[in-house]
Amino acid sequence: MDSNVRREIILENYQDPMNRGLIDDDTYLKVNTNSESCIDNLDFQIKIEDNTIKDIRFDGEACAISTSATSIMIQRLIGKTVEEVKNILKNYQNMIEDKEYDKDVLGELIVYEEINKQPNRIHCALIPSIAVQEILSKIEGNKVEYGENN
Repeated sequence: MDSNVRREIILENYQDPMNRGLIDDDTYLKVNTNSESCIDNLDFQIKIEDNTIKDIRFDGEACAISTSATSIMIQRLIGKTVEEVKNILKNYQNMIEDKEYDKDVLGELIVYEEINKQPNRIHCALIPSIAVQEILSKIEGNKVEYGENN
């Protein structure tokens, strides 16, 4: 991908991220993710119905990479089944970690394909996938928690 196009996509999603702002709805699963090495501290809300991601919301303070990666990932995951989401996350993480991956399932997430050349930014790019995986593990472990206390 052309570096100017990559920069434009990242900047656009940082300046005007999709689904920023939490809502008061107890049907959403909630999780917080943060970074010890960066300002990233994001709260995520995910609504899953009929094994499909219906909505994802987020808010908090984060760097350009975390914010834009979250916005792009939200766009990629809404409307997907849990199994499709797992496949996207696996391929995304493999790409970030410079392992074999299927770029066809990533859509615009491909803008982070060279982030591994900046090791201090890897965790920033992984923040949204960590949050989604944590929510999915709650579901799979039958530890689903709704509302304010999770």
